[in-house]
Amino acid sequence: MDAIILNLVQTSSADAAIDKIVEAGIPCILINREPLGDKGDESYEGILNNATVCYVGADARQSGTYQGEIIAELPNHGDINGDGKVSYIMIEGDPENIDAQYRTEYSIKALQDAGIEVECLDDQIGNWAQAKGQEICANDLAKFGDAVEVVFCNNDAMALGAATAITAAGRTVGKDIYLVGVDALEECVEMVNEGTMTGTVLNDAVGQSHAAVDVTVAALNGQPIENYYWVDYVKVTAEVEEVVAEAAAEGLAEAIDEAILAVAAPAAGTYKVGIAIYQFDDNFMTLYRNEMLDYFKSLETDD
Repeated sequence: MDAIILNLVQTSSADAAIDKIVEAGIPCILINREPLGDKGDESYEGILNNATVCYVGADARQSGTYQGEIIAELPNHGDINGDGKVSYIMIEGDPENIDAQYRTEYSIKALQDAGIEVECLDDQIGNWAQAKGQEICANDLAKFGDAVEVVFCNNDAMALGAATAITAAGRTVGKDIYLVGVDALEECVEMVNEGTMTGTVLNDAVGQSHAAVDVTVAALNGQPIENYYWVDYVKVTAEVEEVVAEAAAEGLAEAIDEAILAVAAPAAGTYKVGIAIYQFDDNFMTLYRNEMLDYFKSLETDD
């Protein structure tokens, strides 16, 4: 194996995996699930102390902030019943995934920073799954009824499940409830434009996957790589047409490609690159993985 692109199953086990890969002299590009340092930030020694290890991803704090801002920017700021507070339920992803933790924390922080009082009616783990999103939302709507004003979901798959539960409960998004997710899956962007979902946040699978490939190519070429590569999220609401979201993704990917490929032309020869994806049934990671494979193929030459 000449390089490994790794989506960790458990970030708490990062040391064991990275140590073995580094010992074998193989470049390691971590994606999607970021291992954090002791202070809960980008100070993880497994990355900082190894020149051939890096992380490619997006700052989930930004995605959570954007979710909260989508609600805060509504005419009623999410307070549908006018009682002076936003009553919400939170459907989280994997509790060990820092993205889930940050999206949960910063979505609510954005509301509070805007001076909006909040009330958490329920906060449960959906593990990124559409079926769990539907189950949790259905149970909460049955339990709390019209008190639920906003449904926050850490990803779009769970938001799709929540949308089904909302419809089944006789509620209407945009009228008596709001629903936000993350990923900007094609189906969810369509729902946003149709008004059946309040908003989502583009988690740029194209930009991130291209960055991961480009960094891998740089490492195979023996080029120095940075510790971290970040790709911005993009807020998607009804005012943002689908083509805008797509253009943003393409633009981010192109900017990253140009920045990295300026010093990393495709490596000559044939190399073996291992791609390890956790939760392949997740819609976002499926898109991520397929985009990586397509991009690798586009870089193939006859040399």
